[in-house]
Amino acid sequence: MASLSERVAQARASAEATGFANNRSAQLNELRGRLHFKVIEELGPTLYDRQMSDAELRLRVMEMLEWAIDQEQGMPLTSADRRQLLNEIASDVLGYGPIDPLLNDPDVTEVMANGPYDIYYEKGGKLYKSDVHFVDEVHLRRIIDKIVGQIGRRVDEATPMVDARLPDGSRVNAVIAPLAIGGPFLTIRKFAVDPYQEADLIRFGTMTQRVADFLRACVRGRLNIVISGGTGSGKTTTLNVLSSYIPADERIVTVEDAAELQLHQEHVLTLESRPPNIEGKGAITIRDLVRNTLRMRPDRIVVGECRGAEALDMLQAMNTGHDGSLTTIHSNSPRDTLSRIETMVLMAGFDLPVRAIREQIASAIDLIVHVARLRDGSRRITHITEVEGMEGDVITLQDLFLFDYGEGIDEETGRFRGRLKATGIRPTFSEDLAAQGIHLPADLFDPEPFARRGGEMSMIR
Repeated sequence: MASLSERVAQARASAEATGFANNRSAQLNELRGRLHFKVIEELGPTLYDRQMSDAELRLRVMEMLEWAIDQEQGMPLTSADRRQLLNEIASDVLGYGPIDPLLNDPDVTEVMANGPYDIYYEKGGKLYKSDVHFVDEVHLRRIIDKIVGQIGRRVDEATPMVDARLPDGSRVNAVIAPLAIGGPFLTIRKFAVDPYQEADLIRFGTMTQRVADFLRACVRGRLNIVISGGTGSGKTTTLNVLSSYIPADERIVTVEDAAELQLHQEHVLTLESRPPNIEGKGAITIRDLVRNTLRMRPDRIVVGECRGAEALDMLQAMNTGHDGSLTTIHSNSPRDTLSRIETMVLMAGFDLPVRAIREQIASAIDLIVHVARLRDGSRRITHITEVEGMEGDVITLQDLFLFDYGEGIDEETGRFRGRLKATGIRPTFSEDLAAQGIHLPADLFDPEPFARRGGEMSMIR
């Protein structure tokens, strides 16, 4: 057994080693910051030269890093330290630092940085904590500044919240001090490089082939469709798939806060809102853009999301000959969707009678497609509901397809066994579609039995 003096000596040596390691780590972090800024300062506009390939740009950055490291005489580096610095700084300059591997993983759908040290990601609808982390708050802030700067936006104490996007369309939200306690906070909702198509949603169980055929007929028949659901339920993905049904010979104008839709038709015009400048001026809102689309001779208007007064202008567009418009709205059910629209119209500041607003809604919207994220992490269409009209002061709805929860959960996979099933009711707009030469097969709406749950039907209105 070691004597007291030996134990004291060991403790002192351990403390000195820890102090040395901490000191060296701090020195490496400081060196990393200096090298990062030196590379950016030296290369400048070259980093954003679109004529240069990714391989050429990476070669230039690595050459500049090698040169910058050679200029640093104050700190000796091992080969491992040098290699680590090269890779980390190259990732910072060319990519997005330690979260690059998560962004490049096709199975990861969302990346969340809760400050520099706690990074989570979503895979398969489940949240996991990552082993990677940023060096410090300054490091995370540099990455945020790079992301928002690429699309001409900024984040600072005057505007501590920002919505942005990555070059591939992935949605970005950042919040910094003084709003973010323990931050900055960075949330990135990834978009697939190859956008999901109809076949993908059928494979995932989001919808069935029967439902896909029905929705394709509705889009081609120029029905006004609202896609509703909660946050992260897959509204934008569903909107992308429905937008792909729009004929290629039509002029499409899209309106978004940050351009995310990935339409492959030839004649697409994309409008993106603009935040105010540093003086608080120059903001262009979604509502401004929706009104402007009416002067652009659109065949279709696609609004990425209605979340405010622009709902009134969207209803006006749907009621003034711009049939076939599409949009998404946050809500918990088709009935809640109507209440949300009603509330958003009132946000426009006009003292309109509630009945007048409901009449506009009933006249404008033909179909509500409700998407939900279930407990198993899957995203499913749970309701396809027709807006029939008014009865008194109430807008009447009719469910055409419903998700059958009564089939229970698979014990092995933990996934819901249910799927979308027809309720057996034929929509009232069938004749309007038939007049356009779009015939809905009679068996499309053949009633399917719903599983019973607790002695009652799982089909709940």
